[in-house]
Amino acid sequence: MKIAIFTFNAFSENGFVIYDETKECAIIDPGCNNAEERTILTDFIEANGLTPKLLLNTHCHIDHILGNKFVAEKYGLKLTSHKGEQAVLDSGIIVSGMYNIPYDPSPSIGIYVDEGDIISFGNTQLEVLFVPGHSPASIAFYHSESKSLIAGDVLFQGSIGRTDLPGGDFDTLIASIKNKFFLLDDDVQVYPGHGEKTTIGIEKISNPFLR
Repeated sequence: MKIAIFTFNAFSENGFVIYDETKECAIIDPGCNNAEERTILTDFIEANGLTPKLLLNTHCHIDHILGNKFVAEKYGLKLTSHKGEQAVLDSGIIVSGMYNIPYDPSPSIGIYVDEGDIISFGNTQLEVLFVPGHSPASIAFYHSESKSLIAGDVLFQGSIGRTDLPGGDFDTLIASIKNKFFLLDDDVQVYPGHGEKTTIGIEKISNPFLR
């Protein structure tokens, strides 16, 4: 499995296209919200001969959903996420107005997933981890073969997701990280929703919020 990172929008949000040798792919947390960013995403998909099969959200804060409508309509995909994120998704119009950023409202969640579910495309299988705390029902996607974790805004390099937004809770977030992420091997690569990638082992020993 290969992972392409796209850092878009005013929040410098990391979205991902993950794909394998079958040329099928999943688009995760598309943050593209202008013509230039949308072109960057679609040009990559076209240049690599990819066929999008899944549209996934780790959670539904505004910076992670700005490209949902475009991707859903462009590739005929339903949005997949946890049902507990629907209220967060519904607040997108209000939040985009607060930040004065353009937003084409996302489609509702069409496919619900939860802890332990397996999401498949091509020859790739992703395990869903339920990791609330940053948002009410954040999920992460783990690919065991490549030891890759798409972590959303739960865990960052040297930091953790903020918990002061509606539905956030510090103790819940710390428990999610320690009881789900930290059970993975130390060499698992963590791909966060913002900033540079890290590993589980590095965060265990150096993250000031988790030591």
